[in-house]
Amino acid sequence: MAVCLVHPPMRWGLVIAVPLLLVAVWDFFQTRHSLRRNYPLLARVRWVMEDLRPFARAYIVEGDLDGRPFNIDQRALVYARAKNELDSHPFGTELDVYSDEYDWLGHSISPNAKAPDEWRLKVGGEQCAKPYSSALLNVSAMSFGALSANAIRALNLGAKQGNFAHDTGEGGLSPHHRANGGDLIWEVGSGYFSCRDAEGQFDPARFADLAQHDQVKMVEIKLSQGAKPGHGGVLPGPKVTREIAETRGVPEGQDCISPAAHTAFSTPRELVEFAAKMRELSGGKPAGIKLCIGQPHEFLAICKAMLETGIHLDFVVIDGAEGGTGAAPVELSNSVGMPLREGLIMARNALVGCGLKDKVRLGASGKVHSGAGLAMNMALGADWCNAARGFMFALGCVQSMKCHTDRCPTGVATQDPSRQRALVVEDKATRVANFQRHTLHALREMVVAMGLNSPWQIQPHDLMQRLNSARADPVDRIYSFLEPGVLLSDPGTTSLGRFWEMARTDSFRRA
Repeated sequence: MAVCLVHPPMRWGLVIAVPLLLVAVWDFFQTRHSLRRNYPLLARVRWVMEDLRPFARAYIVEGDLDGRPFNIDQRALVYARAKNELDSHPFGTELDVYSDEYDWLGHSISPNAKAPDEWRLKVGGEQCAKPYSSALLNVSAMSFGALSANAIRALNLGAKQGNFAHDTGEGGLSPHHRANGGDLIWEVGSGYFSCRDAEGQFDPARFADLAQHDQVKMVEIKLSQGAKPGHGGVLPGPKVTREIAETRGVPEGQDCISPAAHTAFSTPRELVEFAAKMRELSGGKPAGIKLCIGQPHEFLAICKAMLETGIHLDFVVIDGAEGGTGAAPVELSNSVGMPLREGLIMARNALVGCGLKDKVRLGASGKVHSGAGLAMNMALGADWCNAARGFMFALGCVQSMKCHTDRCPTGVATQDPSRQRALVVEDKATRVANFQRHTLHALREMVVAMGLNSPWQIQPHDLMQRLNSARADPVDRIYSFLEPGVLLSDPGTTSLGRFWEMARTDSFRRA
């Protein structure tokens, strides 16, 4: 009979030590990583720490006001509102009110407690047969493919419960968007997903078939995105599942490419004509555009095209450079595109200066997450706001920064079925609706405190911006706010005068 000469504790030590020794030997002889050749096994700790770094930083190192793109206090506010928990803050602000991190809205000695409990916005002018009564905070564009099926379903069910709209994102109109009956804004990007032909061109018949669905309330042409303006996208073939392929109208398992530019139009005049065509094909629903402004003359050219053709967009959504995305080139995220504040003011000035502001509604999207953010955007000219990452937090996102890896730990931004199951649609939908409701309640509290009847009465001079520790000015003393019609009567006296001269309706190039 054989006798085991190795004691049990030693046996377990060998079970652990032998594989580690083999790994160390492999590291010593491999040729791809110099650190592992010089420090076998130990160098692997570096990769483990890199994986754990975002979590350690968020939960151990960062203070309440640290962390980007959203700090702990900002995320905590969304979580509390989504869960119907106490969202008050004790002991006063943690902001340095004498630094440029503090902007403020002027309150009134005589608050208006009789302000309405809720406001809705009519989107769609005289050329629109089916205007939409919009909430003042809606879900911004996030595609199926970037987000999981469960995330899309939860967002739409939350929109249904809260009576607000859900933007599909450019990834197409999926069955998950339509599963729960919430209002939809169908975003059509340069890939024309869900409405493209075999060559990837816009297919009017396919578009009309889906756009006339009762759930679709508005149609939106995506020109650019704040986080990666002027850049198309590629969904790698392995991620193009059968379901995503069917939604987008592309071959399964092949790279899904969104071109940088549209093929259905190439000039400002053609753009507004295409919008009118979408409005007609949808059965008369509001049609508009979304963009991050880069070249001011291009947006002015769109305004000129509206004046020349008599075709009015029903709405324009301005996305800021601070907006989010599942993945983008670092250079584009960090160094291209106009931030929301400047972009919103520029769009407001263009529409007001051309006499179009009463015909074209102006939306704002870019890091919106609070009632104060809504109020400040409306002071700059916004009629309503959209939020993306705020609603992701309501779904349970923890800002793990894994969106582009398909390894989202909360099931929000992944196509992995085993990870998606963590996101329970019914539970998270309620949180989505809660967050939207409480945020609009906070907006109302600000309107009341300012002594106003509606958020559209908030003016640029009501918003103060600190320039340094010794000076703060109303934003209309820092930025120019044009008078109605001035671009038509005397453009040379305005801050947009030279860009107005560059703008042409037959091309997006400078005149």
